[in-house]
Formats: sequence, structure tokens, C-alpha cells
Amino acid sequence: MGSGSGAATVALGRPVLRLEQIDRGRIGLVGGKGAHLGELSRIEGVDVPPGFCVTTEAFRRVTAGVPSFEDRLDRLSRLDPDDREAIAGLSAEIREVVAALPVPDDLAAAITGPLRDATAYAVRSSATAEDLPTASFAGQQDTYLNVVGAAAVLDGVRRCWASLFTERAVAYRLRGGVEHRQVRMAVVVQEMVVPDASGVLFTADPVTSNRRVTSVEAVLGLGEALVSGLVNADRFTVHDDTVVDRAIAAKQWAVRATAGGGTRSQEVAPQARQQPALTDAQVLRLADLGRRIEKYFGCPQDIEWCLAGDDVRIVQSRPITTLFPVPPADDDGAHVYLSVGHQQMMTDPLTPLGLSFWQMTTPRPMAEAGGRLFVDATPMLASAAGRQNLLEAMGRSDPLMADALRTVLDRGDLVGEPWADDGPRAVPPTDPVDPDPVVVEKLVAQTQASLALLDREIRTRHGSELLDFVREDLQELRRLLFDPFGHRVFMTAMNAAWWLDEHLREWLGEEGAADTLSRSVPNSVTSEMGLALLDVADVVRAHPAVVEFLRGVTDDGFPGDDFLADLPRVAGGREARDAIRRYLDTYGMRCAGEIDITRPRWSEQPTVLVPVLLGHVEHAEPGASRRRFEQGRQEAWEKEQDLLTRLRALPDGDRRAAETKTMIERLRTFIGYREYPKIGMVSRYFRYRQALLREADRLVRDGVVGDREDIYHLRFDELCDVVRTGRADRQVIARRKEEYRGYQALTPPRVLTSDGEALSGSYRRDDVPAGALAGLAVSAGTVEGRARVVPDMAQAHLDTDDILVTAYTDPSWSPVFVTIKALVTEVGGQMTHGAVVAREYGLPAVVGVEGATRLIRDGQRIRVNGTSGYVELLS
Repeated sequence: MGSGSGAATVALGRPVLRLEQIDRGRIGLVGGKGAHLGELSRIEGVDVPPGFCVTTEAFRRVTAGVPSFEDRLDRLSRLDPDDREAIAGLSAEIREVVAALPVPDDLAAAITGPLRDATAYAVRSSATAEDLPTASFAGQQDTYLNVVGAAAVLDGVRRCWASLFTERAVAYRLRGGVEHRQVRMAVVVQEMVVPDASGVLFTADPVTSNRRVTSVEAVLGLGEALVSGLVNADRFTVHDDTVVDRAIAAKQWAVRATAGGGTRSQEVAPQARQQPALTDAQVLRLADLGRRIEKYFGCPQDIEWCLAGDDVRIVQSRPITTLFPVPPADDDGAHVYLSVGHQQMMTDPLTPLGLSFWQMTTPRPMAEAGGRLFVDATPMLASAAGRQNLLEAMGRSDPLMADALRTVLDRGDLVGEPWADDGPRAVPPTDPVDPDPVVVEKLVAQTQASLALLDREIRTRHGSELLDFVREDLQELRRLLFDPFGHRVFMTAMNAAWWLDEHLREWLGEEGAADTLSRSVPNSVTSEMGLALLDVADVVRAHPAVVEFLRGVTDDGFPGDDFLADLPRVAGGREARDAIRRYLDTYGMRCAGEIDITRPRWSEQPTVLVPVLLGHVEHAEPGASRRRFEQGRQEAWEKEQDLLTRLRALPDGDRRAAETKTMIERLRTFIGYREYPKIGMVSRYFRYRQALLREADRLVRDGVVGDREDIYHLRFDELCDVVRTGRADRQVIARRKEEYRGYQALTPPRVLTSDGEALSGSYRRDDVPAGALAGLAVSAGTVEGRARVVPDMAQAHLDTDDILVTAYTDPSWSPVFVTIKALVTEVGGQMTHGAVVAREYGLPAVVGVEGATRLIRDGQRIRVNGTSGYVELLS
């Protein structure tokens, strides 16, 4: 952008630039489309129709004379992106004004001067926020084809300027956080191509994201027919210089240029309707041209082309913004990557500081792409035993990931020949630990003692000494988090759960027995966290003035997270404040996406808890936490007695009952510890975060960074350098902020290959009712209720008939679980947080339901079958 602003200074008074005068550095002057066309015209062998660009300087000059133009932009920026009526009204008002603007004589002469008599032109919008690497804005502004005559071209330019404020463009910018006043419009004017065929080509498969595949779409005549949806396109797939697939559409209509200007739909001759728009040779020629353009720009491209006779003309190329990036590798070999986020219940992007902290925490090397982390599974797939072990582990934690991985393995094109599913286990089962509650008590005490020592040490550290201390203390975090004995303890419980489900299904036909047996277990910090908020609700409920006060906490104009300081001003507020603070003292280090150290914690943003707390006040009875815990414990005990009685009645029943009793004891003694190592990690992260933010405040005071959260966009080593030197590269920080915003629009795949292929997997089942959504059964039971699609816990206004539908749940969602009727998530496995807590609370749950938040409507009646693993849509 810096070079673009310099170009604008040079070009003042030159409102028109020929395409060959334009490069990427002038995007601020000619917009995204103009900049790319200028670059395309420089590539050897690429034929771009000649033309010129009416620069953004012309747009700025003309709109400067519009009364209250800036005021209208301010009003536009304040609109809600979902308020379609307000957007439509104000954007139409601005368009009408801009379209009627007079063009000064000298500017009109500059625009019409290059035009040639009897030549038709394409007049095309080129906004400065268009065709960017992170957002294409494709189709948001207007294009006019086959424009004939100087007056018509001038009118087309004005209409292109006005199209910067189409309803769809305004809404797109509002949703993307793009400031309207920062966007300017240039207009490209090119000689019109009258093609025999036209279309688009993608240098990476737009469906699978495979970078080795080129996809070509073609229609007869102008591509307007394809864009408008008037006709279906022929589709050709090219892989390794071979057309490997083709789908030829029936061609009823084609859009053609008319002699006097404009276009019209024309019926295709019957004998041509079933003929392909392109020969295979032409398809391969286009694919080769696409690879050449992709190499020049350095990333996969979405290219618009026209074929006139034997001439291929390129009329646009933009980055494909929807592809998930490929992790960089040290070699040219094939790699298969597994998503860490799907295992950690955190598929959102992490900031650079968050990424680096997680990489310093885990012992396994991790690759980065799109703000997410991936494990390179290629070494594990090198042997049959490694493949078998990995598939078995993935099958339990995320069956969709296992299916996606199996798809790659069965194909045999990345990691060797197709393989037989009969490899021996390379890793023996974990040796169990004898069930003794003292074991867990000692492990918890060890972590608490380590945290107390950390508290004493970290508060005295500052500057580089603090950063060095954090780096050193991370070794203590790793020691506790990956303690081999601690791992044996919770694996004893997990293996017991799997044993119980497998054997009791075989012996008694009992499905999901471990789910009931896991209810109200001791030492389960995450389920205790949810019940503890019920106790806070009991305190709040006793004071109507406090309840009314809290209802206003999230209203506009309220002081937000400062509400605890103001709470004592109302009757009963001191008691309520103390109860909330006690809760935060114990659980305030938690938050959504807590593996990212840069995410604000509950202690810092307690308003997140207010909707859940008010839901408990409204829907729970006093003393609900104790009753729920006792009820769960009684249900587990009764289930145990029933199972043991039925087992003893079987042949060899005493042995079977004794084995089952041992497994139940292992499960109930140790499954509560399953979440505790992560509690220790998050508690340390919280302390690191507080110390680093204090250091960031010092950097702000010293003028090193502009905002304390700027440090989130530095890796840990970079932050160390900034603290040591007192210097930060603000351009790097600004660029990474922009990249992070772009990453938020990407959906990470479960499995990603070095070819860029993104695989999400599927359930290969025949036991799912027609129309139902398949998932993984993780907590038994079947219930009906109202679906509440909740993207963020802060929006969790739920009651007792609600079924929570969300992308994923981590421990921060635990307080919500005491209100809801059932759980549906897009991500998860048998032992991920949502599944564990759902079982402890006795909630039917189905996880790994691909697209659940999109396919299930908020308020829809649904039935959740947590025993068989599917969701039925009832209304």
C-alpha cells in the first residue's frame, strides 16, 4: 500500500492510465481488478484486451463535490449488516446521487480521448477493496458489456462509481469490517471481446482445494450467461496435464453482443446444444495458461477468459480467497496433516503469540496454516502398524477425521500403496492404576503447589527477566501436563469406559452403559464448575434488585465488565458481588478458546457469564446443584447394581460381574481427573497472560506499541526482542492483524494434504433415518426440544427445553450444561470436553455433526438420539 500511495501522488492530474502503465503497487489508484489486469498484461504469452483505467483520483474528485457525501458514509458505517431495509434505503440514496453526477469537461475528455470510433467496450468496476488475497469482493460491483459510443462509456463509468454502494457491496463491507470511506472506485475500460466461448478456470479445485487440479467452466458466447445463472456450464477437470473428468451441459441459451450495443440472450441451434464448448486441446491450453498466471502471482487464481476463434483472451485474474493455506514444508515430498483444533475443540484461528505458546507447550512439532496448527502425520503413516494405531485413535476421538484419513490412505497416491487393515498394534494398552482416590488428591496437590510457587515468583519479574522466566517455567508446565503417571491415571478411566461399553453391549445388549456410570463422579473440576454457578445463582436470586441490575449489564451504554464494582450500590449487591468473585477466583482463568493465551478470561470479561447466570436464576430451583449431583450419583449407583445383578445371572456370571465391578471403580475414581491436567495448563496460561499484559502496558507507555493487544500479533521470540530492544515493527503488526481477520473467514479441514486437498470425512452408516444428521453418539438418551444455535457462550440465553447446537464446546461451556436438555456440536469425540461433561450431567449428546449450525435452524424442534448418534429435524 505504501507504493500505491506514492503512485497516486505522481498521477495527480492523470486520471487515466493505460493498462501497461499499471502494476500491483498502484492498487490504491486503480483498484484490485485494474492492478491485476495491468500485471496480466506483463506476462509473456498472456493476451489481455487493450484498454485503460479511470483512476480512483477521478472518483475522489467527482464525489468531493457531492453535498454531505462524507456524512452519508458515516451513517452507512453505523448500520447493522443484518438491517437490510436500512442498507437498501441509504445505499439507494447514495447510488442515485453518484449516478447523476456531472463529469467535468477535462475529466470527460481524458476518459473519452483513448476511445476508438466504431469500437465496443467493456466498462468494469475496480474497487480498491476488490480481488485482494484475503477477500475477493467478487460480483459486488457492476460491469457493463458491449458499450458503444463516448456518451455511453461515460454513463457506464458513472454507473460503476455508483455500484460501489449497491446493497450487496455495502452489506459485504459491513460484515467484513471494511470501512466505506477507505474504499474508492476505479473503472476499467477495455476493448470488447466477442467470444465463441468464455468462462472461468480455477488453478486449484474449488471443491477439494487440491492445488494439482485445474477446473475449467465454459459456456457459449459471453460469460455473463454463467455469472447470471442463465445457463449451466460445461465443466472440465485437469490433473497432471490430462483431462480426467468432463460434464457437458445442455445449452439452450447463450448471451451474445448486439450490433447497436448491449447484450441479449440467443437460443442455441439444436445441433450445438449437446456439443462441448471446448475441445480437450483447448481445455489443456487454458490449464497451461492458468499455471503460468498462477506462477506469476504466486498463489492459486480464479481466472476469467474468452475464446475468440483461436485466440484466448484473459479478462481477469484474482486470488482464490476460499482455499485453506497449505503448511510450508522443508521438502517437496507428500505430506498429510491432521487438524489440532479439531482435537482441542478450538477451530478458530490463533494469534501469532497464541500459536507460539501452544507450540512451546506441546512436545510434538506442529505446522502452521491459516492461523491454525496441524500435525504432520506422514511419519506415522509410513508403516502398517502406525496407520492402524492412528486410525484407531482417530476413530475414538473424531470419526470424521479417521474417515478422511482413510480416504487418503485407500487412494494410495500420497503415502504409498493402498494398505491392508490388518497391521499389528505397535503400542500396548496403558497399564491401569489401582483405583484409589488418594492418587488423584496427590496429583491435584502437586499442581496446586506448583501454581503457588509460580505466583510467588512471577510477580517480581519484569522486562527481559520476565520473558526468560516464562520460557523457563513452560518446562514446569510441560512436566505436569505430560506427566506419565497422570496420563496412566486418566487413561485407566478412558480404557475402562471403552471396556464397559464393549463388553456390556456384548454380554447384555446394553448400549452406552458407561455414560450413566460416569454421572456425578468425584474430582471432576469441569462439572463442578457448572454446578458452582448454580450456587451463585442461589445468592443472586434472593435479591430482586441484583437480578434487575444484572439484566441491564449487557445493555448498550452500560459499563460492561466494570459491573462488579457498581454491584454493591443495589440491595444485596455486596453479597452477590462476593459470590461472583469467589467463583471467578476459582474458575476465572477459563474462557472460550482458552488454548490461545491471547483470549480474554472470565476474570477479565465477567459479563460473558451474566446470561448463563440469569438463566440459572430463572430456570433452576434453590439448592439445584446439590440435588443434581446427588441425583446423578444415585442413578450411577442404581445402574451399577442393575448391571451386576444381570451379569451374575449369566453363565460365568460371577467372573463377569467382578471384572465389570473393577472397571466401574476405575472409571468413577479416575474419570474426573481427565480434565485436570488442562486446568493446570490454563491456570498457568492465565498467570503468564496477566504478566505479559502488564509488560505490554509498559510498552504502550514507552511508545513502543500503540495498543497492549499489539503483542498478540508477535511470536514469543519476537516479543522477547521487542522487550529487550524497545523497538517494534508496527507494519508487521498491522499486516498480521489483517491476516488474522482473513483467517477468521476460513474453515479449517480435519485433514489437509500437501497438495492443498481439504478433507472433512463422512459417516458411512446405514442406520440413520432419512433426513437425519449423522454424528457420533457420546452420551446416551433420546430427547426432543427446541434447538438453540449459539455461536458464542455470551449469547447463551437458554432454558430447560433447549438443546444447545454449536460448533464446539470447550470447558468454558460447562456452566451452560446445567440448563440445557441435550447437546449437538460440529466437532468432538468420545473423550472431548463436551462428551465428558454431558455424560456426567446425564445429557444426551451427539458430536461431530458436520454443518450442524448451518443445517439446524435456531428455534427448530429436533430430536437428539445420543445412543445411536443422530439428530432428527422435526419441524
